[in-house]
Amino acid sequence: MTGPEDDPPPGDGTLDASEIHDVLRNDRRRLVLERLRSGAGTEAVSDLAERIGAVEAGESPPPRNVRQSVYVSLHQTHLPKLDELGIVEYDPDAKTVTIADNAADVAVYMEVVPQYGISWAEYYLGLGLLGGLSLLAVAVGVPFFRTLSPGIISAGISVALVVSALYQLLDQQSSLLHRLRDD
Repeated sequence: MTGPEDDPPPGDGTLDASEIHDVLRNDRRRLVLERLRSGAGTEAVSDLAERIGAVEAGESPPPRNVRQSVYVSLHQTHLPKLDELGIVEYDPDAKTVTIADNAADVAVYMEVVPQYGISWAEYYLGLGLLGGLSLLAVAVGVPFFRTLSPGIISAGISVALVVSALYQLLDQQSSLLHRLRDD
């Protein structure tokens, strides 16, 4: 059981789980963070409104009223909230948004899975099952697999695992590798 003494002190630069879940509960905030993480890390509010409006409307460019609605809600509600939590740095005068330090806390919760896609956890599970079933096929003498050695199968699965993990590590802007490089 945790009490107030277990909560991080205010202003220490970390977010608690309830704040993160509150941020990610809103599609527009989530789309802002996805865009900032996948791009250069800085965007104009008008560009964010254009992109989010296109996602919401399902057409590009989005209708003017959708784009305007997104722009107003970003400017008045979502970006100030993200700025207050230290997830982004929002400059309302310059109308720009930059990813900030606490975005790394949120990124852990943001595994993006496209519709009909698989998560990284499901991918790694599948890779492990593929390796295990392939080794089982060698052991019971399944025709094609009988010609392969267990060492070849294990090496192939290991290479696929390392390449996949490296791709995910380089793609994930909040990884330890990125944080060390930025220091």
